[in-house]
Amino acid sequence: MFKDKSLWLDSIFATLFVFLLMFGVQQLFVSVDVLDPIGDAVGDVEVTDVVFSQLRTQDPVPEERVVLVNIGDLNRAGIAEQIRILNKYSPKVIGIDARFFKHKSPELDSSLAEAFSRVENMVIASKLEGYDSLTDGFGNVAMPIEPFLPHVKPGFANFIATAEDQDQFKVVRTFSPSDEVKGERHMALAVMMAHLYDSAKTERFLARGNDVEVVNFIGNALASNSYGNAKFPALDVEDVFNENFVPELIEGKIVLMGYMGSYLGDPSWDDKFFTPLNTQYAGRTNPDMFGVIVHANIIAMILNENYIDTMSDLAEIITAFILGWINIFFFILIYRNLGRWYDGLTKVIQLVEAILILVLMGVVFNTFDYKLNLGIGIAAVAFAGDSLEIYFGVVKNLFSAEGRKELFNINR
Repeated sequence: MFKDKSLWLDSIFATLFVFLLMFGVQQLFVSVDVLDPIGDAVGDVEVTDVVFSQLRTQDPVPEERVVLVNIGDLNRAGIAEQIRILNKYSPKVIGIDARFFKHKSPELDSSLAEAFSRVENMVIASKLEGYDSLTDGFGNVAMPIEPFLPHVKPGFANFIATAEDQDQFKVVRTFSPSDEVKGERHMALAVMMAHLYDSAKTERFLARGNDVEVVNFIGNALASNSYGNAKFPALDVEDVFNENFVPELIEGKIVLMGYMGSYLGDPSWDDKFFTPLNTQYAGRTNPDMFGVIVHANIIAMILNENYIDTMSDLAEIITAFILGWINIFFFILIYRNLGRWYDGLTKVIQLVEAILILVLMGVVFNTFDYKLNLGIGIAAVAFAGDSLEIYFGVVKNLFSAEGRKELFNINR
């Protein structure tokens, strides 16, 4: 049986046909807008989301080196006063996830510039703009206004999200540690802050050389939040103004300021994202994490050197082809020897195999912090059974003289 040359040739050509068919179907459905509601509900769910939301909510220890501060609805004068108060307690780094790209009144701008000048390591947000899909790069960086630049180090606050519109289903799982724009290298906001706090660990992180990194989320900031226990200490607007904290909370720490609602616990959707920690990972629900807390999770990942490694695109394609070929090979044996059982047996095998692959992906991710990208492989398994019937019933006959003769003479 295994010496049958036609078996090996058919398995290889049929596997190639499966991948060609998958590519065609993928191109077709990319432009079918009628499927958008389905895509919103389940198309942006990954196995790793289940691991984060169901298995890891109690595991990570709180990260006390990063202190979150809510700026609420304060204007620049209010933010400046917060910075002055916090700076009295000798933080190692202060960063702020807020945009200061436009001038306000001279009084507000000068007040904030003066507050920035007092801080030894002050980081504020910039923004990568003008993305070009052809070059996979950005054309410009929006920077803070000129009066602030002498006193701060900018870091871009962009995330890699699945949508640009806040009203759309917008999930953050990954980020770019740095990006080159017009020949100049720019660091992400969280990476810049981590670098100023611990340059050795940050350099080891950057030495991984990944253009995109998966965020290894440890949790949210508020104990009252329904998406997990508190993993970062957080101060509200009035906590800072009233100095309602012990000095040790701030001294030598990273203080990360940003919008977390008008008050801590505010259900506002402003600057808020869906993350893998969201307990309702399938179907539209409320976003669970403010952007500033996403930055805090990135900083924690760098300081703890607890990264997530990801299967490369090449490894994913090779693995998918091997999975597809193995299924095709044994499906051909079933097709030839158990024809009456073919449809039922192949469907059962495909279902069991897909479930086992999903379980494997979850176990490997949870145990080894390694993300197996086996989506193409699962698709190859799912397409194998029916595609093989098309291969034998249509493709192979079209390439045989006897088959073509039978088809074209059918009405004669």
